[in-house]
Amino acid sequence: MGTDTLRTGAADGADGAAERRREQRGWYFYDWACSVYSTSVLTVFLGPYLTSVAESAADTDGYVHPLGIPVRAGSFFAYSVSLSVIVAVLVMPLVGAAADRSGRKKPLLAAAAYTGAAATTGMFFLDGDRYLLGGLLLVVANAAQSVAMMLYNSYLPQIAPPEERDAVSSRGWAFGYAAGSLVLVVNLVLYTGHDSFGLSESAAVRICLASAGLWWGAFALIPLRRLRDRRTAAREAALPGFRQLAATVRDMRRRPLTLAFLLAYLVYNDGIQTVISQASVYGSEELGLGQSTLIVAVLLVQVLAVAGALALGRLARRYGAKRTILGSLVAWTVTLAAGYFLPAGAPAWFFVLAAGIGLVLGGSQALSRSLFSHLVPPGKEAEYFSAYELSDRGMSWLGPLLFGLTYQLTGSYRDAIISLVAFFVIGFVLLARVPVRRAIGDAGNPVPERI
Repeated sequence: MGTDTLRTGAADGADGAAERRREQRGWYFYDWACSVYSTSVLTVFLGPYLTSVAESAADTDGYVHPLGIPVRAGSFFAYSVSLSVIVAVLVMPLVGAAADRSGRKKPLLAAAAYTGAAATTGMFFLDGDRYLLGGLLLVVANAAQSVAMMLYNSYLPQIAPPEERDAVSSRGWAFGYAAGSLVLVVNLVLYTGHDSFGLSESAAVRICLASAGLWWGAFALIPLRRLRDRRTAAREAALPGFRQLAATVRDMRRRPLTLAFLLAYLVYNDGIQTVISQASVYGSEELGLGQSTLIVAVLLVQVLAVAGALALGRLARRYGAKRTILGSLVAWTVTLAAGYFLPAGAPAWFFVLAAGIGLVLGGSQALSRSLFSHLVPPGKEAEYFSAYELSDRGMSWLGPLLFGLTYQLTGSYRDAIISLVAFFVIGFVLLARVPVRRAIGDAGNPVPERI
């Protein structure tokens, strides 16, 4: 009888491990689905294209006037990104509270994903001087992506035990960058050969934008089929909207080291997100590089980011996640400072800059996500990851705003790009001051041998 029990337990353990791996593979595929939006739309095509649409609608002084507000056409894209982040910050507490109360994250993930995919697909109709349509679709798509990522990230503690999280998080980012690389190759063929396909340059760009939405919607089906909702009893702390956020913050105040990590992440991740969204504008407007060069550069970032995410994951196993993240922030600072001195019209040097970004991009984000998962009290995963995503997006309006204001005041994209160094320097100092081993213990979690 004892032998039968042991066999049953072993079988259950094997079945549980197989089910966990199946969920993990499904989880990776949401990164595969949505990262094409971040790459093809936000990083490559939409910034320069929406800027050109705004410039075609501008007055003789180079200004457009949304809602009667004078805005330099070159700053419209950056301001739109900032507005999308503000919208996301307003919506995320409501969705996070609903997820906490019901325990049903998957329907909310589906709603957010398909709202973003539909808005992205609608960018096919962005032509002529329809800059307001472009701004509206950008706000909807970017806010929806933020809400979906909040829900997606909150699955990590549920599908991976502590010893697997660095690797699982890094593989998720690697899947995303692999998808971005694949679709960018197709985009490059379509864009550079648009004449042979009987398309104008504008039509080729709009097809590339819309195809990212179709890809997002199609591959989101895989995680939605494989991920499982964990039903939980309703908690008194699960309150509507911002009351839930306030309750979460009050709870975090009892864990000040977790809050200190979030502050550091909030700062340096804002720098990362701003570089991602504004690099193509810098390359096209300041360095005078063509769209094909920008696509190749971003493709290089994507390819190297796959290797970089996996490599930094291995470094974290040897040196710990915190030290590895700190090293990546040093690399970000050096790379961005070097970008200030890039000569105009020199694609080779821009490719060197892209290589530096690619090697640290995925790893710094993946390890931040997995490190935070150790700082979450057991049983509060969704609640705390809602706050994590709010930290992710909560100050991400400041980087694009600083970039846009710097350009508006100086007329120089070089000044705008160098202003972002401050985020990485301040973020490094704040993270270095966080004793992560004590923070993990204070959260009630076992402290890994190396963190």
